[in-house]
Amino acid sequence: MDTIIRNAVTDPRTGRVDIGIRDGRIAALAPGLEADAGTAIHDAGGGFAFAGFVETHVHLDKACILDRAPAAADPAAAISGVRAAKRDFTAEDVQARAERVLDMMIAQGTTLLRTHVEVDPVVGLAGLRGVQAAAASRAWGIETEICVFPQDGLTNLPGTEALLRQALAQGATVLGACPYTDSDPMAQLDILFAMAAEFDVDLDMHLDFDLDPNLSTLEAVIARTEAQGWQDRVTLGHVNRLSAVGPEALHPMFDRLAAAGIALTALPSTDLFLMGGEADKCMPRGVSPVHTGCTHGVRCSLATNNVLNPFTPFGDGSALRMAHLYAHIARIGDADGLTTCFDMVSDGATRLMNRPPRPIEPGAPATLVILDATSPVDAVRRLTPPLLAFHHGHLTLTNPRPRLHPRGPESV
Repeated sequence: MDTIIRNAVTDPRTGRVDIGIRDGRIAALAPGLEADAGTAIHDAGGGFAFAGFVETHVHLDKACILDRAPAAADPAAAISGVRAAKRDFTAEDVQARAERVLDMMIAQGTTLLRTHVEVDPVVGLAGLRGVQAAAASRAWGIETEICVFPQDGLTNLPGTEALLRQALAQGATVLGACPYTDSDPMAQLDILFAMAAEFDVDLDMHLDFDLDPNLSTLEAVIARTEAQGWQDRVTLGHVNRLSAVGPEALHPMFDRLAAAGIALTALPSTDLFLMGGEADKCMPRGVSPVHTGCTHGVRCSLATNNVLNPFTPFGDGSALRMAHLYAHIARIGDADGLTTCFDMVSDGATRLMNRPPRPIEPGAPATLVILDATSPVDAVRRLTPPLLAFHHGHLTLTNPRPRLHPRGPESV
């Protein structure tokens, strides 16, 4: 074997095993695997092994621009700040900033992501070009999927539709939407659903980025999804309005979303930062309760959204941090709930992206991460770091546990 990882936990209910890797795939999974003279050996020390975190919604093209656009007070200010800054974006500039975030994510144990990229007459295809270059340069450690979308509207910005078509023809594989910034939101939905069918791509929309309890936009998306037969191919990000309605409206809506095969992504850091700023007391959290959606059969994920820009002036690329933060917001402390939080940044996020399962078993690609945790629940509770990571058998990360150096009583 090329590599053996000793003393890993792949299932908290069972004991430690060794993971043998050969030619980029998992070749064996058993205690006490025998090593050849040239086999690289790594000790997981009882760490939890899985296929790595999955980031379903991030904006690599507009990350790390706080020096050009300061933190915003509300969504409209954030959109305006980025709109002004992106006039000066170049492909090279986008690539450098995107690579910085991809490096953060690799270091935090993410192995698969979907990034949203803005396309319009202001920025043209510079964002797409820069992100494509960054994705290629970091393909040794992370797989990147690109969703192009009209952040500043579609019907109100002539030329945007043509640019979206070019982007889909030139490598983007998912189509996004942002109807709340459009002068004609329903027309935008009609155009983008038709374009998704034409190019046979999934849709991943920004939706209802406010706390109005009116769920009519969701109704419109459900109707179009069912009419077009696009079940299981539509994802909605933010949907903060779901946090503004009571159980009598929330639970039937989750049932309808599940029946229509529409997935949801909550973006805890951004949504917590930008929602409810108009309140002078008892400020609402404004984060969609996606863990409840999971109990209704809705495919759900938790994601980063923005890193170091007006929408979110924080970020280190950690998907686990989003699960940890969401558990605080949703007041989840039980093992089942924390397992769901972990699932929404790993296997559940993989399902949302319509990717095949990524088990740790013989024959599977040797893309895996070892956390300094005994289980997913332990990882979310303690926000544990990755110790090792591999991408198709290639070692991409080593992060040894800290060593303490205690002194005896006589030296104090």
